[in-house]
Amino acid sequence: MLDLRQKIDEAAAFIQSKWSRAPRVGIILGTGLGGFAREVQAEATIPYADIPHFPRSTAIGHKGQLVCGLCNGVPVATMEGRFHSYEGYNLQQVTLPVRVMHKLGIELLIVSNAAGGMNPHFKVGDVMVIEDHINLMGDNPLLGYNDESLGPRFPDMSEAYDRRLIDRALEIARLENFVAHRGVYVGLKGPNYETRAEYRFLRIIGGDVVGIDWRVELDQAWRRVGHDRAVQDNLDPAVLLADRETIRRRAKEVLDRAADRPGHIFNLGHGVFKETPVENAQYLIEVVR
Repeated sequence: MLDLRQKIDEAAAFIQSKWSRAPRVGIILGTGLGGFAREVQAEATIPYADIPHFPRSTAIGHKGQLVCGLCNGVPVATMEGRFHSYEGYNLQQVTLPVRVMHKLGIELLIVSNAAGGMNPHFKVGDVMVIEDHINLMGDNPLLGYNDESLGPRFPDMSEAYDRRLIDRALEIARLENFVAHRGVYVGLKGPNYETRAEYRFLRIIGGDVVGIDWRVELDQAWRRVGHDRAVQDNLDPAVLLADRETIRRRAKEVLDRAADRPGHIFNLGHGVFKETPVENAQYLIEVVR
């Protein structure tokens, strides 16, 4: 981590050479939500391969480019595709873009991914506002040497999700007339889907949805972007007693539904940050497998 500051500075400087604005919002688009990039009035589109020190996005459906521009008049830096440890990257590489976007000036972060619903009250395509998470990855992007200029050694995660913003997100969902729940996200390393016994275990310990890698970005953003955050995600039902073909069918159905959800996600995220002071605020949006 001793050279991490240099990598951040070099990546940020390259992006600034291609786009003169300072983003107010950072957006990371995961599986199924790449279409959200069309909501951005693009002023610069930069392939990850061109940005110094950025990993390459190899996951299916992740385009691998940074779309910079305006969204409803707000300057945004949008990652069309994200990185995962199962692609062979360590967690410092996975979370580097969060550090770079903070260097560029973001005050708010929206993150999306595909996750699996375990709560029997959830349906495919529902939205969940995350109120807490459980880390079962056995890893953390903050391990190793700590550069105090990048954040504290021991960030407090006991209040990672601001109740005021959660309530506001749920209110927006009601006004926009789409289903939104609140719940607990469980983060695993992947890349395999869980066994039926694992689904039952994760439900017993308090999980409502389960996904891969996503919460490591929260760990990093939490100590850089600030304290307040509202986390939303689109989800669908994981089948606790399903056979292989059912799992495959559900996974495809989720991806199909996710493609129809960028409008909901945009309304939810924009509605929250439009009416909430963004100083020290983070917003994370999640789509569920």
